[in-house]
Amino acid sequence: MAVLAGGGVLAALATAWMSTSPIVGTALAVLGFVAIGLGVSAGGTALLTLLAKRVAPTRRAGAATIVWVMMIAGFAVTAGIAGKLLDPYSPARLVGVTAGVAVIAMVVTVLALWGLEGHARHAAADGDEALEVEPDARAFREALREVWADTTARRFSIFVFLSMLAYSAQDLILEPFAGTVLGYTPGQTTSLSGLQHGGVLVGMLLAAFAGSRWRGRRFGSLRAWTVSGCVLSAVAMAGLVGAALAGPAWPFKANVWLLGAANGAFSIAAIGSMMHLAGADGGGREGVRMGLFGAAQGIAFGLGGLVGTAASDAARWVFHGAGIAYASVFAFVAAMFLLAAIIASGRAVAMPRAVPAAALGGPTKVAP
Repeated sequence: MAVLAGGGVLAALATAWMSTSPIVGTALAVLGFVAIGLGVSAGGTALLTLLAKRVAPTRRAGAATIVWVMMIAGFAVTAGIAGKLLDPYSPARLVGVTAGVAVIAMVVTVLALWGLEGHARHAAADGDEALEVEPDARAFREALREVWADTTARRFSIFVFLSMLAYSAQDLILEPFAGTVLGYTPGQTTSLSGLQHGGVLVGMLLAAFAGSRWRGRRFGSLRAWTVSGCVLSAVAMAGLVGAALAGPAWPFKANVWLLGAANGAFSIAAIGSMMHLAGADGGGREGVRMGLFGAAQGIAFGLGGLVGTAASDAARWVFHGAGIAYASVFAFVAAMFLLAAIIASGRAVAMPRAVPAAALGGPTKVAP
């Protein structure tokens, strides 16, 4: 978190510096964003490891869901507040707001983790003692080969990779698109991220509620929510194509909120499927399966940001126009969402019929 916070402040300083010294500012930006990537990866991996070591197996799905929802809620709140504080925009205000967010994040992190690992000896339960055994590299490679040979696990990993690639590909170009094509200010584009993640949070909660039992009924299955979320995400991306071609007349904010809600719905359903499939066959391979799914998601997130930004730059060079360039990239992302929906709808990708109750904190009873 310290590396992430420092990288964020460096990136803000680099942005301010670029107006007077582009070369130095760009070099500092490279350093800042490398630090951001390192901090996100190191902090996120450490957090997941802490969850795996400290949370009982029957409650890990619930813990993962809570972490994911809190993360999205944090995105929405921080982006909304920071966006308001950035207007009227100035380089000095950008640096100040970024530094303030970094300091708050560090304080919250220290308070949340203070003394937490000191009680680790008392947390082992339901077989968690096995996590203390030193791993064998050869055994891990063999276990990974066994998991990859499982058709269901392999195809679900491909679905996770493709859907998260589409999810992240639009994330880094949505704000530049709003500023370049629609004339949004930096503060307005930052607030836009809060609007989108607010939609993500609503979609997640709706999918989780609909998949649980309410008055003896369930409203949809994991497969249905996953496929529908991907299809609706593709529809929302097609709407962004319309925004790129129509300009400010398009109901852009509603479109962005819809995209967020669709992304949230398929994400929480995919998390439920991931938790179910991780332990579907037992055999002590739950950790390896989760590692495989997590690696697919992590690589897709990193690669998606690179693909989205590089594709938008290349399209602007080819089409000589920002609107048509962004429209082409949005159309490509929509196609990826549709392909992910096709993979998720196939019988080879076995998904449980309902959101596991453990994901909502209740007893685990999942239909095969």
